[in-house]
Amino acid sequence: MGVPDTGMSPGREPGDGRFDVRESRVGDVAVLTLSGELDHDTAEPLREALARHTGPEAERVVVDLSGLTFCDSTGLNVLLHARLAAHDAGGGVELAGLRPPVARMFEITGAHTVFRVHAGLDEALARERPA
Repeated sequence: MGVPDTGMSPGREPGDGRFDVRESRVGDVAVLTLSGELDHDTAEPLREALARHTGPEAERVVVDLSGLTFCDSTGLNVLLHARLAAHDAGGGVELAGLRPPVARMFEITGAHTVFRVHAGLDEALARERPA
């Protein structure tokens, strides 16, 4: 797939809003690093980035949430839809670095049970892709 080695999502500049998605690759893993507030008004860059990795040629995607300060139901739904799309295409979406209160929202909704969740990005990258 045509994924940049590092950098912001296409059309985005660092610091141009309250939410950013940084795409990178570590071996055969696509890493999306989120920062800021993920909500209805900011979800589109994440939706676009996930679509690049969860389509017909789905791959293992690790979403690093350690820089995320807020996530509403729209953000959660974007991640859940991407997980289903990736799973259907033979890939996967995993989460790393959930911090309160984002982690609490995943726990309250039960979403933490449908994702493979890692304490941090290093842990996620050290693990093999699930069967």
